[in-house]
Amino acid sequence: MEIISHRGYWINAEEKNTDLAFARSFSNQYGTETDIRDYCGELVISHDIANGNSLSIDHFFEIYINNICSGTLALNVKADGLQEVIKNKLTKHGIENYFFFDMSIPDTLNYIKHGLNIYSRQSEYEPTPAFYTECRGIWLDAFVNIWFDANLINSHLSNGKKVALVSPELHKRDYFSFWQMLKDQGFHFKNDIILCTDLPDHAKKFFNENE
Repeated sequence: MEIISHRGYWINAEEKNTDLAFARSFSNQYGTETDIRDYCGELVISHDIANGNSLSIDHFFEIYINNICSGTLALNVKADGLQEVIKNKLTKHGIENYFFFDMSIPDTLNYIKHGLNIYSRQSEYEPTPAFYTECRGIWLDAFVNIWFDANLINSHLSNGKKVALVSPELHKRDYFSFWQMLKDQGFHFKNDIILCTDLPDHAKKFFNENE
């Protein structure tokens, strides 16, 4: 199982989606989930409305490359129409281990058209993932509680899909029972599982204990 950080490996909430958090994540060889938007004709990292202080996508990729990180980049798309620009950026920086998710349905069609890697979201509010045939994997989320079980995860794996799991603390819930279920089921041994967490070092220690 691959562990990736949520908006970088941050210690204080103010560090989310900053160069400091990304450098900390990538230097520890954790990939990350982050948010991309456009601002004044450029692509930037920002969960909320972007401004002049938002980190550029070029600088984000440079931090990744300079730390010789090969972890997965999970890119949450917050604006439509970015396909051509982001494809050029990926090519420019030689980024290969990435996927896009959370695009609108019409916008996703253009990601597929451009041959970009996409994951489809599945949650209690989106029980049937869109573009299942075309997607590389599933972004499996649980906003209120863990509504799915190991059988659902295994069904996606058996269909050749990777599964990115949203750890409960991202929704301000306790994570222990969910992590324990993953460990009991042996998912931490599977290469096609990604855990997105606010606590990457803690998760690494938890899943490596007594193994």
